[in-house]
Amino acid sequence: MSVSADNRAAYEQFYLVLAAIFIAALVACNLIFQKFFSWEFSLFGTSIQFQQSVGILAYPVTFLVTDILSEIYGKERADRVVTSGLVASLFVLGLVLISSMMEATSWSPVNDATFLRVFGLQWVAVTASMIAYLGAQYLDIRLFHFWKRLTHGKHLWLRNNASTITSQVVDTALVNGLLAALGTPGVTWELFPTLFLNGVLFKWVMALLDTPVFYAAVIYLRRRFELEEPECVDFSRFGA
Repeated sequence: MSVSADNRAAYEQFYLVLAAIFIAALVACNLIFQKFFSWEFSLFGTSIQFQQSVGILAYPVTFLVTDILSEIYGKERADRVVTSGLVASLFVLGLVLISSMMEATSWSPVNDATFLRVFGLQWVAVTASMIAYLGAQYLDIRLFHFWKRLTHGKHLWLRNNASTITSQVVDTALVNGLLAALGTPGVTWELFPTLFLNGVLFKWVMALLDTPVFYAAVIYLRRRFELEEPECVDFSRFGA
């Protein structure tokens, strides 16, 4: 499969937009993770209380983006975005650490104590998140292509959901386990089963809900760039 010379610039621009969305969502997860929310609802007459970090709100976006990248741009280019996300997160961590060393002025709206309370444990979040992130995202990409090969490129919904659902179990277990092991306030081993179950259920629901978005994006990009097969584009004829 190849993209025409006329479409190549736009094709690359879409790649950058998807990469930007992925990195922004990932960095946001690490910045806002210390706030937790509770949502109580009734299911089949049973009251269920959902408790989780607000960081979980942005994270499903990253799996949606990697699936789109895998389908349209191929495994290697999806891997590059995942690696770029790691670099961006570590860079942000460095900025936070340097900022925490700067003494706040007497008139600063945010004093040192408040800043440290919000961002002081950023290294914990990044350490746990990055270990879980790398394992889950690379697994997601590989499972996506495994299911694609197994189904001979058919059943788009299957590779989208099977890869995401499996990899998010790994991600949720790793991140909550590491946060509990590192002594993060609000994340204890006693709360681990609740946080794990809540996290997995939320991510599974989001994976199912984003399937129409995935289909819409893939169909649009295939038609926009006249792609017959959703596989990595060959740029060899452009001298790339």
